[in-house]
Amino acid sequence: MLISYTFFQHALLGSLLACLLCAMVGTYVVTRRTVIAGGGMAHASLGGVGMGAYFGFSPLVGAAVFALFSGWGIEALSRRQRVREDSAIALLWTFGMSVGILFAYLTPGFMTDLPSYLFGDILSITRADLLFMAVLTLATGIFFWRCLDAIVTVAYDRDFARTQGLPVAVLEFVMTALVALTIVGCLHMVGIVLVVSLLSVPQMTAALFVRTFRGMVGLSAVFGYVGCLGGLALSYVANVPSGASIILVSIAIYFVCRAIKQALRR
Repeated sequence: MLISYTFFQHALLGSLLACLLCAMVGTYVVTRRTVIAGGGMAHASLGGVGMGAYFGFSPLVGAAVFALFSGWGIEALSRRQRVREDSAIALLWTFGMSVGILFAYLTPGFMTDLPSYLFGDILSITRADLLFMAVLTLATGIFFWRCLDAIVTVAYDRDFARTQGLPVAVLEFVMTALVALTIVGCLHMVGIVLVVSLLSVPQMTAALFVRTFRGMVGLSAVFGYVGCLGGLALSYVANVPSGASIILVSIAIYFVCRAIKQALRR
């Protein structure tokens, strides 16, 4: 059976960890309405991937550095330099992708594994990837458990949070870092191009049925994992890329749930 293969077991466990992590971080992103910023961070991470391949260090480490600094850069440009947030996103998005493409081109023999970073390859998840995801998910879970009320307040209304004496700047700094690390952790699953969907589509589906932050976290984890399992099944049966399959199934679940919700209202 397929479940007996180690690579498939890794894919199932990696999917579970990614869905738990994205449920927490993605709910913040959707509630805060910074999905496009997340997409900008994901695409900017290509710069680190290209530089890692060219200079000989881990492309994922490079992706993490670029994603982190692009996230913080978006915050700094839009808040301190009075640049419109969408303009700041476009600036850093295209900068990171341009750097990545140039260094990938300059890498001897080009980057033969570049498509796996762009579009994902969930069956290539290693034990090291699982360990990173497990540690990141645990650390994020502890942070949310200890600071959930403050996170929710900042996500819904940062100005009100500031009037309540909450450390808004610190919380935003940490959450931006968690978004960046989550993006890097999920690259092997769906790739740079599609990773933002894991941070938004399950949460959008959950929002059809619940109205609380906690409810969205729990239900989006369920919808996310169902989407991953369905995507893996579709990938196996149709012999198509797993990353794109996961996202397509997740989007299909959203529209099915939306249709069910509308039918129940009648």
